[in-house]
Amino acid sequence: METKSENRSFGGTQGVYSHASEACGCDMTFALFLPEEARTAPVPLLWFLSGLTCTHENAMTKAGAQAWAADHGVALCFPDTSPRGDDVANDEAFDLGQGAGFYVNATQDPWAKHFKMWDYITEELPTLLERNFALDRERQAISGHSMGGHGALTIAMHLPDRFRSVSAFAPIANPTESDWGRKQFTAYLGDDTSTWALHDSTRLMEERGFDGPVLIDQGTDDQFLHLLKPEALAHAMTARRQDGAFRMQKGYDHSYFFISTFMEEHVAFHAEALYA
Repeated sequence: METKSENRSFGGTQGVYSHASEACGCDMTFALFLPEEARTAPVPLLWFLSGLTCTHENAMTKAGAQAWAADHGVALCFPDTSPRGDDVANDEAFDLGQGAGFYVNATQDPWAKHFKMWDYITEELPTLLERNFALDRERQAISGHSMGGHGALTIAMHLPDRFRSVSAFAPIANPTESDWGRKQFTAYLGDDTSTWALHDSTRLMEERGFDGPVLIDQGTDDQFLHLLKPEALAHAMTARRQDGAFRMQKGYDHSYFFISTFMEEHVAFHAEALYA
């Protein structure tokens, strides 16, 4: 693991690190904020998965999460959204290829060689963090935006024993019924739609739900509402009587201005679960 940078931030340290990923077959970069408490004892960890076109840097610099994480003594991990490199398959469209990993393990060529983001986020990167930083593996939570909200919700529902809480900002909520999903799942996973359902938060909410609190924020003026399909997830949460809240925020769009406005509440929501 190589340290790319470390900066003092709100009493803690905001670091950026790179490493050779076995899962993705390339070098991967991630950002990690450690609060001051990590100097003396392991601290809880909140994951934040970013959306289409983003890297580790977007949420790290725009979400304003470090201040609130420092207040609660919580670490923040901002992974990249996909494998990258000259030999990594890509597409001219912004919603496929590099920057658009969709948090799945691709099984189809040319993506299968590198696009193993599910294994990277759920197995390889957690192991690396546990070996190198003062983190409490028993206290984890997960959040994300857009494509990352999709990833956070699906990962949490598949791994309920790992995460105490899950939240999302404007998640891609029903990808099997959206062009932000059908296109990518066909490319990465093939035509067998039974494999798609495993990565659809609405379907997973209907079938299993999450054994913990859920918080969803969605802007009413989001320019991608027709692709996100929030009403499907809201209906599934209601039908299941899921412990949680689905909030429509009047006038907000899909940008980081929206995310940063409500980030304090999301970090507090997770901190309550992590310190329960």
